Amino acid sequence: MTVIVDYGVGNLFSLKSSFAFIGEEVIVSGDPQVIASAERLLLPGVGAFADAATKLRENSLDKLLVAKANEGTPLMGICLGMQMLFEKSFEYGEHDGLSLIGGNIRSIGEQIPADLKIPQIGWNALNFNGKKHPIFRYIKDGDFVYFVHSYAGVDCADDTIATTEYGAPLTAAVARGNVCGCQFHPEKSGKVGLAILKGFCEWEGKA
Repeated sequence: MTVIVDYGVGNLFSLKSSFAFIGEEVIVSGDPQVIASAERLLLPGVGAFADAATKLRENSLDKLLVAKANEGTPLMGICLGMQMLFEKSFEYGEHDGLSLIGGNIRSIGEQIPADLKIPQIGWNALNFNGKKHPIFRYIKDGDFVYFVHSYAGVDCADDTIATTEYGAPLTAAVARGNVCGCQFHPEKSGKVGLAILKGFCEWEGKA
């Protein structure tokens, strides 16, 4: 059973519809008992990191997700959900994440040329940099996905499985053990995004 974690900050309808399109049955729930019984988990998210972290702490969902990850349950974070997997975010202050991925979240303004617009919005290519993670089994290096973000992961080279070029290489996807995350939106990325979600559904949680 795949569960999309509903904690009030995700585009759940589009994500659920994408799974339905590839024939994968999912449950959208914020119920700790349902999440605890999940065979794989999706952590979505849009908006500000601090607000999302506060909502995730309600009903101790943060601790439950860490426990599920430590049990070996495949877990994917999407957009802000991916950022929540990191150790800290420096979006409007300093905020603790779930520490399931090494590194921090910082403004892309610290990483790209000053003349580029923030947020980064639009289609950009994925670069696997010589290593292809199993969630990408059905796509190829250079395929385009859809980004909407002002912050990105840094200090995470060991866990980075894809980058994208936006004046400089930015972290596009990460993975450590049975935990992975995409800064882009698979549910808004057409056939490529659907193929990534399919790859995640078949992933056993190993690199």
